[in-house]
Amino acid sequence: MAHLLHIESSFAGDNSVSRTVAREYVAEWQARSPDGTVTYRDLASQPPAHLDWTAVSAGMTPEDQRTSEQADAVKARGTYIGEVAAADEVLFTAPMYNFSIPSTLKSWIDQLMVPGLTIADATNPGLLGGKKVTIVTSQGGSYGPGTPKDGWDHVTPYLTHVVEALGAEDVEFVNVHMTLSTINPALAEFQPLFHSSRAAATDAVKARVRA
Repeated sequence: MAHLLHIESSFAGDNSVSRTVAREYVAEWQARSPDGTVTYRDLASQPPAHLDWTAVSAGMTPEDQRTSEQADAVKARGTYIGEVAAADEVLFTAPMYNFSIPSTLKSWIDQLMVPGLTIADATNPGLLGGKKVTIVTSQGGSYGPGTPKDGWDHVTPYLTHVVEALGAEDVEFVNVHMTLSTINPALAEFQPLFHSSRAAATDAVKARVRA
């Protein structure tokens, strides 16, 4: 039975463009896989713990010698890793905050990255190996080639490295830009760019589900 893991990271709730696009993906996915399972995790409402020495040292400590804090850290990491491992597809949102990803998303990623267990290498396909991965990104401005802030997008390059390190090969980014143009009068002239990219995102997620 098909299994989709849906991860949200925007703190904007119903005002979030990335959440809205992701919901369109999920709706299309459920229409095509009515018997499938969707596992949902909202990192904004339930933020993962920041990776710390307790969690890292626990991985280098025999199980019977771990402190209760280390045992709890291992259990938490196991929950996040287990959710990804159980899914056939992973969908997550990554709105740009200050040119990078939300700190809650970074914490979730840090919980997943365990050398020798989840990182792809010659003997390990990685946690995302063989899985379809779709990443919905959103930007208040625009950072593509030819724009004044070309090169300021640190979301897409970073996440590309992360999912590749975890073994993903079937990866697609769906981006909506100029999201602030509808609420910031100074950016109002760019609303057509927002609306065109927003419409393109809907088309892209529907095509992605069907692919």
